[in-house]
Order: sequence, then C-alpha cells, then structure tokens
Amino acid sequence: MSTEPETTGDTEPRKPDAAETGAAGTGATEAEAADIGAAETEAGGTGAADIGATETEAAGTGGGEVSEAADGEGRELSEAEAELAAQRVERERIARRKAERQGPVAAGAKLSGKAAELLAAVRAVEGGEKPPATVFEEPPPRRQAPEPVRRTQPVVPVVVGAPAPEAVEGVRRVLSAGGAPETLAVQVAAVLGEGAQERLRADPWQLLRVGGVRPEQADGFARALLGAECGPDDERRGRAVTVWLLEQAALAGHTALEMPALTAALAQRGVPDPEAAVQGALAEGDALAFQDGLEEGADEGEGDDEERPVRVLVGLERYALAEESLADGLARLINSAPKEDGSGEAWERAAGGAQGAAAELIRAVAGHGLVLHTGGEASLAEAAELVAAARGLGLRVWAATHSPVGRARFAALLGGPEAGATTVAGLLSGAEGPGRDADGALDLDLLVVLDAPQLDVETAALLVESLPDGARLVLAGDPAVLWSVGPGRVFADLLAVRKCPHVASRRPDPGPLGELVSGIGVGELLQVEAPGKEVVIVPVRDAGEAVHRTVQLVVDSVPRAIGVPPEQTVVITPGHGGAAGTRALNAALKERLNPGPGRFGGFDPGDRVAYSPAPGRTLPGHVVKADAEGLHLSCAGEAVVVPKERVEQSVRHGWALTAHQAAATRWPAVVAVLPGDAAQALSRPWVYTAFGRAERHLSVVHGVEAALPKAVAETTAKPRTTRLPQLLEAQVPTAG
Repeated sequence: MSTEPETTGDTEPRKPDAAETGAAGTGATEAEAADIGAAETEAGGTGAADIGATETEAAGTGGGEVSEAADGEGRELSEAEAELAAQRVERERIARRKAERQGPVAAGAKLSGKAAELLAAVRAVEGGEKPPATVFEEPPPRRQAPEPVRRTQPVVPVVVGAPAPEAVEGVRRVLSAGGAPETLAVQVAAVLGEGAQERLRADPWQLLRVGGVRPEQADGFARALLGAECGPDDERRGRAVTVWLLEQAALAGHTALEMPALTAALAQRGVPDPEAAVQGALAEGDALAFQDGLEEGADEGEGDDEERPVRVLVGLERYALAEESLADGLARLINSAPKEDGSGEAWERAAGGAQGAAAELIRAVAGHGLVLHTGGEASLAEAAELVAAARGLGLRVWAATHSPVGRARFAALLGGPEAGATTVAGLLSGAEGPGRDADGALDLDLLVVLDAPQLDVETAALLVESLPDGARLVLAGDPAVLWSVGPGRVFADLLAVRKCPHVASRRPDPGPLGELVSGIGVGELLQVEAPGKEVVIVPVRDAGEAVHRTVQLVVDSVPRAIGVPPEQTVVITPGHGGAAGTRALNAALKERLNPGPGRFGGFDPGDRVAYSPAPGRTLPGHVVKADAEGLHLSCAGEAVVVPKERVEQSVRHGWALTAHQAAATRWPAVVAVLPGDAAQALSRPWVYTAFGRAERHLSVVHGVEAALPKAVAETTAKPRTTRLPQLLEAQVPTAG
C-alpha cells in the first residue's frame, strides 16, 4: 500500500448545513447490524443492542414526526410512488391467495385457542417439554402452491385518495389533547383508517403504528389522554409495544423473532407481563406465531414418534406471507423441470464454447429451474456468457440489477444499452423490461438477477411470483457483501440450504484492489503492492482531521495524482451522524465543490445527491434545476422530478454515502472514511463492501487503528432470524 498522494491547500470542515435533509436509513451505523434496533442511530456511535433501539431521523422527543408525509391531494403518483403502490397491490394479491388455502402449513402456522393454552405451550417449549397437543398439532403435509392469480395488465400508476378532511381534523384534535404534534394528523388518519379518531382516543398507543414514534413518546401521549387510567401494565400498551418491536426487528433484517428474545425485549421496555402482551397481540391478529422443528435429530435407534425440539417464532403477517410465498415460488422452480428450450446437445455445444465456471453455469441452467452463481465483480463476465448462450438457443432472456448504474455496466458487457438489462424495480413496476404476457407473468424464459444479496423477502417474493411456468431463474452475486436493507437474507439462506445447483466463480478480481478485497473476504487485511497508488492509507488523529483530509483527497489529491475527477469519486463512511458522518462530509464537500445558498430545500443546481425513491433503494445523481414542479434530478442519465413536499424525506447530498447506499454501485475512485468513533460499527461485510466499490483507486482515511484488522478478522455478519430455510426444507426434497 502507498502513503497518501501529495496534497496541497487546506480545507476546514464545517458543521452540516441546517437545511440538509434526511432519507431512509439514518444514523451512524449501518442498518445491516442484526442486533434488533441497531439500525443506524443519530448520535454517531453504534446502535443500541436492545430490541427496538432504532431511532429514525424524524423521531424527536416531541412525538417523532413521520419521515414521509402522506399525499393529501389525491394526485397521480410519481414513477417511484407508483412502483410502491404496485408492490402493495401484489402483496394484497399474495395475501388473498394465502387466505384461500385450506389447512395450516408444515413449517409453521398461526396459533389459535385460549391465551392460557398458548402461554402453557410457550413455557413448555422453552423448558424443553412437549407442548400441549391442543395448541401445537402436527400439521398435514404442505401441498404444492396453487397457480398464482396473474394480473392481466402491466402495473400502471394509480390515484391514492387522502384521508377525508373531517377525519384528519378529528385526529388533530385528539393529538392536540394529548400533547402530540398536530402535524402527525394526516399520517395517523391514513395508518389507522376509518374511525381513526375514535380508535386513537380509545387506544392512545395506536400512535406507535406511525413510523418514527417511540414507546416513550406514545406513553406520554397516553398519560395525557388517560390520566390515572394509564399504566405500564395496560394490555393495550403491551400489544402495541409488541408490534413495534417486531417492526424494529424488521428494520434490523429479521423476518420473525424467537419468543424468548421478544419477551426479553418487552421486559426491557417496561412491560410487566411480556408473555401476556404477546398473547394479546396474537389474539388480536396483530402478529402471528409459528413453530419450527430444530435440527437436533434423535439417534438412529429411537422411534419415529420421538418428539423433535421446536422453536416458537413470532412475526408480522406482512413478512410471514412474503416469506411463505417466496418459499412456494422457489419450490415450484426447484421441483419442476424447466421448459425444453433447445436440445440437450445444443446446450452442451453452448457450454463447450464457454470457459471455466461459465460452462458449468450454462450446464446447470440447462437442466434446472433455479441456479445460484457466486463471485466478485469479475464473475459478471460469466453471467454475460450465460445470457449470450441462452439467446443463441432462442430463449427470451433478461438480466436485472439493483441499480441503474449496475444495469448500464452489465448492458455494456452484453453489447449495448438495448441488450436486455433492467433494474429489479423497473422490471416489477413494468417501467422496464419485457412486459407481461396475457396471464400477467413476465414475458421471458430466463431471468438472471444480479446483486442478489440485496434482495429482501418481499422483493424476492414479487419476482418469483411473477415468473411464468417453466421459466428459469439465476440468482447471482457476491455473498460477502452487506445483506439487504429490508428484512431477510434470501441469497444467504438459499446458499445454506443447498436445494439447487450452486456455481462458484473462480475468476479473481484483478490488480491490487482485487487482491485486497479478496483477502478481506476470507478475513485477512493484506499489505498489497500498489505501484500505481491503487491503494493509499491516510492516517488521521480525530474526526475533524478525517473530514479535512477527505476533502483534500476528493478535491485535490485524487484528481491530480490519480487522474480521477471529483464527480467520479465517492466518499463512504459508516453512518449519517457524528462528526465524520455523511452530513458533516457532504456539508464540507459542498462548500468546496458547489457552494451555494441551498435555494431549494438546501440544494442548488450541480449538487450531487442520493435519491431514495423507496426504502432500501438509493440512486446517485445530481440536481439539474428546481421549479414549481419540484427538484429536477438526473440519476444515471434518467430525468427524475421529486415534488417539493417529498424532497426532505427522499433526497440527500450525495458526495458521501454509507456502504449500504453504495452497495450495488462502483466508482473509479473511493475514499473510505474510518473515524475513531466508528470502530464498533465496522465488520468484515462493511469493509468488504466499502473497499470493493473502487475500480481504480481506494484511499482509506484511517483513524480506527487496530480496530480495522480486528473487524476484518473477527466481526462477521450478525445473524438474522428468518424462516425461509425451514420452509424450503419442508417443500423441497434433499438432493440424493
């Protein structure tokens, strides 16, 4: 590694501009942290380890105003909003399909019966005893998923009606009486629906259903409304906090929680009887409970009727339905033979013309409906060879990436912008890709999904449900990068259960950067030779110096010594808050690179931005102009107009990003900033992802000393609780 290139000039860091706005995923640590509630916190340190410690930017001490205001004008939605609306419609369709099923599912079912029976069952399981048969009966074998009800038309924008003015006014009066911000009225009315005023007055803890509101804020609101009737043992509070904790767990990546973890978190939140609180949430249908068999098998001499140990999980219906729908769709792909597109000899000839793992990949796709492909950046060439071979056999092939930048990169490998690459979001919304056939399924034979680790359970379920019968699916990506922002670990779960072919690329990423990142992937921080200053270490003493040196690198050193201009360099730091978070760095970089008054919500033409049209999606771009329509952006060459009422929630300055925001994109040069207060936020996946975003040059502003090699060697991805492996075990036979 080299030392820092020669620098000139001084750049003093300044405090973040007061007008700088927030976006999805706030704070100083990455939302990848699997400790429930460790998703990025505002203060700049690591997130609290207790369940539900997540603090969104908009959540203040006065009631936690929601970060995304409801649309109050019943206007037509933007493309991004239409995409979210379409996904809601698809989720409702999946829910209806699940409701039509007869009987429970093998890997878990909603528990019913008296609360006392459930409590007895939970205690029995936790104590290692046999649960009462009346609560946990052996479910019948899970039957194959029925054919999905396909949409007959592509997704189109819809008009969403706002809550009635009288309903909003009624909610506003209740909020005022309880001392909560009246600005929450539209959001509360939208979330609680019909009779929102009466529901909120009867149960003040319903305020927790609004994003950004925390239990202590809802408690204060309830005390103001209920007076002496309010107490920590109120069953309404127990139910509401249970649901809130499950929502916080989803922010940390979990699709469900084990019962002991949930009850322990409830106790930490001051719920006197946690088990009764869970029972109440289950009885009201606010949550679902499941039992999953554990892999602690009996000895061969034991009888078949020997009871298997089980674990009890509790989750929100939204993610339970998505995970079960995903398992159904994946089982359909694995258990059924793909369409006979081309003879076996033709597929073998195509494989014979490829090299290495590309040949293995083509042979695997020839005979299987689902194939996994793993590897680094260089492995994209193998996916491109597969696409070319399948096209040569006459298949309708499309590749989907997580970001527009990734789409452009893969399209270049395929031979041009019209070469059949799309984004996952554009494919699902109908804005890009092949469109849908007469049955509403995607009009294709083979779908190759790149950046597969970025898929959460809901997006993955929508993709799989949209595939026609006989289609093939390839999920490809680097398993060492950060997992999805949304709940689930779809790609990692599929790799773990080994129910379908897995082709691992053997192509290493080239050069010193490839050597460095490959070492990180196996837990080693190597000292690589970098004769062309591909890797530079810049030691700093504190966060202030880190900001100062970062600006020097972006503005002067990297352009002069490496030849990469500032607009092609990105800064990656562990979080948004803190003295060297994205806010502080973006403020300092704007001052040097594009100073201005921030005439439109803190932004000026020419500002680099990170646009988040939906949670978990970040599109790098820049500001073109601002007018009465909103903020005009250019994101990967596409024009985007963000209405002024949504700018604060969905647009940030984008010279500096978090690793999650940068995960699916690469830049010619990267400056990775590791201030001293970020030591506890570091992990091997974070370092691998941040360092791996660089194509030609990586500068590491290093202030964590020995914490960096320790994180690479010892701190792996924190586990997430998901049900997908158990669901697949129940539906897919073991190979061989």
